[in-house]
Amino acid sequence: MAFYESVLVFRQDLTEPQVKEKAAKYTDVIKELGGDVKSTEFWGLKNLAYVIRKNRKAHYVMLNIELPGNQITEYERRMRIDEDIIRFLNVRVHELATTPSIMMKKNNEEAE
Repeated sequence: MAFYESVLVFRQDLTEPQVKEKAAKYTDVIKELGGDVKSTEFWGLKNLAYVIRKNRKAHYVMLNIELPGNQITEYERRMRIDEDIIRFLNVRVHELATTPSIMMKKNNEEAE
C-alpha cells in the first residue's frame, strides 16, 4: 500500500457541514477501494490565487490516506466527476506525517 496526501478544494458556496459530509463521502470511497484514511484536516475557507470556475474562495480539506497504488486512478476519477470539487491534488509520500500540517499550525497561531 502506498501513502498519499490528498487535498480537496470544494466550491465556496457549500456550507461547512456540507464540506464535512463530502469529506466523509470520500473517506467511504477510500475504504471501498481497499484503503484507509489516517487523518483528516479541515483547513477552512481560503482565498484562491485566481478565479476557478467563478469561485474566488474555496474550502480546503486534506486527507492522509493509505491506498493501493492501482486504486488511486479510480479515486481521482470519482473526484473529477463531482461538481463540488473544483481542484484536487494527490501526492505520494514515503510516510504520513504524525504532526499537524503547516496550514493547521498557521490557523492555530491566528486563533491565539
